[in-house]
Amino acid sequence: MAVGSRIRTWFEGSWHEGDVPVMKAADHGAWLGSTVFDGARYVDGLTPDLDLHLARVNRSAEALMIQPSMSVEQMLDITREGLEGFAPAVYIRPMYWSVHGGPSGVLATYGDTGFALCLEAIPMAPEEATTTLTTTRFRRPTLDVAVTNAKAGCLYPNNARMLAEANAKGFGNALVQDSNGNVAESATANVFMVKDGEVFTPIANGTFLSGITRARHIKNLRADGVTVHEAVLTLDDFRGADEVFLSGNMSKVTPVSAFDDVTYAIGPVTRRTRQLYWDWAASAR
Repeated sequence: MAVGSRIRTWFEGSWHEGDVPVMKAADHGAWLGSTVFDGARYVDGLTPDLDLHLARVNRSAEALMIQPSMSVEQMLDITREGLEGFAPAVYIRPMYWSVHGGPSGVLATYGDTGFALCLEAIPMAPEEATTTLTTTRFRRPTLDVAVTNAKAGCLYPNNARMLAEANAKGFGNALVQDSNGNVAESATANVFMVKDGEVFTPIANGTFLSGITRARHIKNLRADGVTVHEAVLTLDDFRGADEVFLSGNMSKVTPVSAFDDVTYAIGPVTRRTRQLYWDWAASAR
């Protein structure tokens, strides 16, 4: 699946131009979904938290009982090589999958792992771009029923159901609850709300990935003197918010303009969060 207009892929020791095939029909990952990935960004010479994203793909592999075959340093070298002369804004996607299964077929063979690193030219969204939220009947799973501690491909069909339901209702995304009925995140990204100048985000409870960009926003805001609460939050908390924004690797900060019939302005804290992020990224060059 290509989202961007141009792709460069590292596979089996070499860079290839285009959306090249990397998985065979009988691979465990193709058959039974034993795939993990991560996403980082390259924007105008900056690769914010790239090392943390590469470390997380290895943790995700271990969580899915796949042995990671690349070190963070190896992936950093590969990425830097591939970015040379490629595009001003890139989505960086390292991926693992299991190749063989054991006698039952279901359990993957540990240590027999495929790897690819895909660079996709995708521009950053304009600062004025916003999204809208609605509720969904689909919920985030818990660790006892799904591999919620991994960025695993097998989790995303549930996210797709959330998005399909939201889109059918005329909204861009869904505000998703956990099994207890508290807000977890959106269908595609972590979520923040602002009330009376203070920032709130759902506390990490194992039902969603507490994102690298989410953590960076919390750290930046606190260093800037903003009070940030990681808390149990309800849908009504968001209905009463002054500002709402999403936090994800693809766009870093996405302002929310509406949640069902409640509307929000792109407020000062949302704008400040974006400015703090890129100021930090430039300082960490």
